Amino acid sequence: MPKTLQNDAYRAMIERLKAARLKAGITQQVLADALGLPQSYVAKVERFERRLDVIELIDLALEIGTDPVKLVREATKARR
Repeated sequence: MPKTLQNDAYRAMIERLKAARLKAGITQQVLADALGLPQSYVAKVERFERRLDVIELIDLALEIGTDPVKLVREATKARR
């Protein structure tokens, strides 16, 4: 099994998360500020340098205004 950061389903999920952020017009800095984290945190996630756990995924998705369950469902479909 490939490491999570190289997993196609994980990468697709993060790409969808990033696309949702961009569609919402939210910058990395604004998202990071809302989460109380440095901008580099968001950048590393989006560059696949940092893996999200499930709670972090939920927090980012909700702050962006996207459904974290939908992201996980789409990632699950990508694994099949």
